[in-house]
Amino acid sequence: MVNTREESDFIGKKQIPADALWGIHTARAVENFPISGQRVHPELIKAYGEVKLACAQTNNTLCFWEDKTKTEAIEKAAFEMSQGLLNEYILVDAMQGGAGTSTNMNVNEVLANRALQILGKELGDYAVVSPLDDINLHQSTNDTYPTALKVAAIRLLRQLEQNVLNLQEAFQQKEKEFAHIVKIGRTQLQDAVLTTLGREMSAYAEALNRDRWRIYKCEERLRVVNLGGTAIGTGLGAPKQFIFRVVDKLRENTNIGLARSENLIDGTQNVDVFVEVSGILKACAVNLLKISNDLRLLSSGPHAGFGEINLPQLQAGSSIMPGKVNPVIPEAVAQAAIKVMGNDQIIAQACSAGNLELNQFMPLIAHSFLESIDLLKNASKLFNERCVSCITANEDVCRMHVNNSTATITALVPAIGYERSSEIIKLVENDGLSIKKAALKSGYLTADEFDQLITPEAVCRLGN
Repeated sequence: MVNTREESDFIGKKQIPADALWGIHTARAVENFPISGQRVHPELIKAYGEVKLACAQTNNTLCFWEDKTKTEAIEKAAFEMSQGLLNEYILVDAMQGGAGTSTNMNVNEVLANRALQILGKELGDYAVVSPLDDINLHQSTNDTYPTALKVAAIRLLRQLEQNVLNLQEAFQQKEKEFAHIVKIGRTQLQDAVLTTLGREMSAYAEALNRDRWRIYKCEERLRVVNLGGTAIGTGLGAPKQFIFRVVDKLRENTNIGLARSENLIDGTQNVDVFVEVSGILKACAVNLLKISNDLRLLSSGPHAGFGEINLPQLQAGSSIMPGKVNPVIPEAVAQAAIKVMGNDQIIAQACSAGNLELNQFMPLIAHSFLESIDLLKNASKLFNERCVSCITANEDVCRMHVNNSTATITALVPAIGYERSSEIIKLVENDGLSIKKAALKSGYLTADEFDQLITPEAVCRLGN
């Protein structure tokens, strides 16, 4: 038989495994919310540890605990959580009712019991260290949960920004490598005018540069927190000195430029900032989806498609077609991007569905928001390291397309005019000649003049 201890709450009593760091509130939440099968995001747990540590240190500074040994144990437990050492004990489902109360209580119980362990006391001896009266002192779920979410998001966004920057630089490297390769530019998937493969890569790099900058600026939007506002932003149950000091302590500990909301009531009930940042994440997803689809198209074939670039061959592409290799990395990136777009809609709906002084759907917002950052962070890293950095060009294919496409004629117009260029097209169609051979046969251009009109410098020049 499993050894147990008895704990009680407002609902009644319950047997808890004797060696469990969690308690009755966690046990009820695990029973009540078998929804997604996914636990709370590990970065949110670590950020919660940082929030609890700042609160404990502030309470200690204000002398709310006489027993300094107890204070040290609480602070040590919170520090361990901030380092990810207690993640395994946060059991509640990421999708839960109660605006995040189950997560907060799971955290409170684990920190209380870990502090009891440090003190050499029995687990569940809440008369010594209480999840509510000590760990949650001067706090509420409604100010600690969104604050922890913002800290976790900022940390992940910093990683995302670096990964997007690395991806941008990978495309800039390809821009240099492919600067000399003239190719057909297309509009509406039809041959249009000449460009270079390098210029094509430069456009992707520039789009990612905008994403990187937007993601960097997200920290400004997330750094205002409502910690100290307790239940609805009035600070009920917290002394004024705690409210004024606790965010300063959290800012010092995290090295993030956090600031207390000037209107804590607004900061508690309105969560539109997550909609704003999610929109920026969606913009990044849009660019990744567009780029990944372009690369799939440019590498299509390899013999009956565009075939202008080669993507790395990473795995067999078919259980029935020998030799088939699929563009699996762009496909995976595309799917991650689509999921982020879907999460953006979820976040918008959840943020708009809050009522009066609180948004009760914070767990859904947190789960979707952090998932989006993770998806983009991982997808951009994967895209860079296992696809973009390894792209090679099929120069012969690009040259063949240039020689055979009527798009090349447009490059001749500035030199010989529209009418003469049209005559060359007729020679191509009637005699089955390449563009260059038809141009030479027309007598309007020499071979050297033709070559000069389709150099990389000529096709990329701004104006004639």
